[in-house]
Amino acid sequence: MSVNPGDTPGDISSLMAQIGANASSAARELAVAAPAAKSAALAAAAKILKNTQTAILAANARDMAAGEQRGLTPAFLDRLELNETRIKDMADGVFAISELADPVGEIIASWEVPSGLHIQRVRTPLGVIGIIFESRPNVTADAGALCLKAGNAAILRGGSDSFYSSTAIHRALVEGLEQAGLPPAAIQLVPTTDRAAVGEMLGGLDGAIDVIVPRGGKGLVARVKAEARVPVFAHLEGICHVYVDKSADLEMAVAVTLNAKMRRTSICGTAETLLVDRAAIDTHLAPICEALMAAGCEVRGDETVVAMIDGAVPATKADWTTEYNEAIISVAVVEGVNGAIVHIAANSSQHTEAIIADDPVAVARFFAELDSAILMHNASTQFADGAQFGMGGEIGIATGKMHARGPVGVEQLTSFKYLVHGTGQVRP
Repeated sequence: MSVNPGDTPGDISSLMAQIGANASSAARELAVAAPAAKSAALAAAAKILKNTQTAILAANARDMAAGEQRGLTPAFLDRLELNETRIKDMADGVFAISELADPVGEIIASWEVPSGLHIQRVRTPLGVIGIIFESRPNVTADAGALCLKAGNAAILRGGSDSFYSSTAIHRALVEGLEQAGLPPAAIQLVPTTDRAAVGEMLGGLDGAIDVIVPRGGKGLVARVKAEARVPVFAHLEGICHVYVDKSADLEMAVAVTLNAKMRRTSICGTAETLLVDRAAIDTHLAPICEALMAAGCEVRGDETVVAMIDGAVPATKADWTTEYNEAIISVAVVEGVNGAIVHIAANSSQHTEAIIADDPVAVARFFAELDSAILMHNASTQFADGAQFGMGGEIGIATGKMHARGPVGVEQLTSFKYLVHGTGQVRP
């Protein structure tokens, strides 16, 4: 069904119910599909993405023009934009997922109990996964590919801003499924931007959807977590920190902090707050802040930072809990690793934190006492990404503590069941 943004099918409820039924049927097929068939579908889709680059770029240009006309922010437009490099990266990511080991059927654990029963814990697909996302059209490929590899059917609902781009990408995924003899309904894209479709998905589509994954702004994620009647893998914000310890190598501290903030300011792994050990302010603070400002980043600092750094502006209380998604960073001076831990624990969204240090004791404390999903040592927070973790890609970064945490890849998109083998045992 082809629907343009703003079009509203007469009965959204019936449309979504049919999508749910199709997904449930496809999920049953995928649960027993041969690993080779899933890999073949993804390898074919990766090739098609590259071969249809012109059509995808044309669709994206249409979305970009509409976004610029609506006055979308530069950060939003950056997430929306596709180019040859991003399409190649997207296709390479799909191919990388095709080559991952198939998780379905993996024996996680195996043991025997005194009764003689042999018990195995085995990975199984979750079933049907609903992904609701905004702006980033590459999520269409990442989410669809990961769900398929883990034996799940996917229902993708992109935002109106990326409607044409997502549709073009989805077409390549469906063609890959067809070439491999798998059901096209294994990866469905909701063909309308009517917000009623989101409500239907949050209701679970009469039991069809097993998990919802939102990727987008704070408003979207908050709504999903508040209204969903099925489990949710989500994070609200990426308020990530870089702490520079007194033991940090200065050159490394400058390079890592600059990359963590400025490589790409619109992604959730971007550093939003820099914390500098008070014992290092005479050596480290100015070089790092000056490098950031030279790259076009605004520095909002506490009293010490404003007093020491020309061009820094006073930070407000809100700055310590703000995900800027642009070239702005808040900077505070803290009393060693203990001060960093206290600040992060009070202000973090538990996404990603990094420590730049050569002192193993400071690193050990940072890792042990903070409870964010990802903790890094001497590395940029921008590595908080499933592909960079060797997962091929990710649906998102989960900051909750149940089932999935950190990059949500193929293993996180599975559950498990117990297989129990006996020799005629009966329980006394």
